[in-house]
Amino acid sequence: MILKIENLHKIYPNGTHALQGIDLTLNEGEFLVVIGLSGSGKSTLLRCVNRLIEPTSGKVLFDGQDVTHVHGAELRELKKKIGMVFQQFNLIKRRSVLLNVISGKLGSLGTLESLTETFSQDVIDEAMECLRTVGIEEKAGIRADALSGGQQQRVAIARSLMQRPKLLLADEPVASLDPATSNSIMQYFEKINKEMGTTIICNLHFLSLVRRYATRVVALKQGNLIYEGKPEDIDEKWFKTIYGDEAEEVEIR
Repeated sequence: MILKIENLHKIYPNGTHALQGIDLTLNEGEFLVVIGLSGSGKSTLLRCVNRLIEPTSGKVLFDGQDVTHVHGAELRELKKKIGMVFQQFNLIKRRSVLLNVISGKLGSLGTLESLTETFSQDVIDEAMECLRTVGIEEKAGIRADALSGGQQQRVAIARSLMQRPKLLLADEPVASLDPATSNSIMQYFEKINKEMGTTIICNLHFLSLVRRYATRVVALKQGNLIYEGKPEDIDEKWFKTIYGDEAEEVEIR
């Protein structure tokens, strides 16, 4: 077991109870997908796991440590093991692809090296290897804002790999991409999971992608965990329970 979430609650200052007692465990090597409507608590859950936001109560145990009760240098060291890929890429647009990827390792580099951007050949080689993993090494010298959306997301994935994470979190990583590109991006996550052994938690909307890539799926609704099981077991009844009676499934090929 790499992750255990116990009775996790998150109440925002405006009174929104985004997570209402979530209990969840995750084993090493799993590809867990979290589904649910917008506002169901999916993003909040991921951000509580890596402490981008503070849980109101409950525990997040990662790699044998209580994430909810560490601070300072201890928290920074722990977060190095947890990569994050966002929906909007979060790249430095005027910097090269290579520098964007290297930025994923800045927390482990010396201050002088980070400030002067005089990186060792080992660091450059590592960044190039991460770019090769996502099939975009030929773009290393190009500015990030010259790339397509799908290419930028691949750079964001490569950046997260510079941490050599044990756990990779992906928050709606294909939400802003077209269907063909979405499948391409998900194939890279699958490669990272199967070939590198990285455990993944990914928030997704489209069940066709969930059924193809997830080893297990959980569904949130109004901050509650309402389904946990195999993707293929989500039938039409469960789909309506999760998304509402008026919802219709959209397939991504």
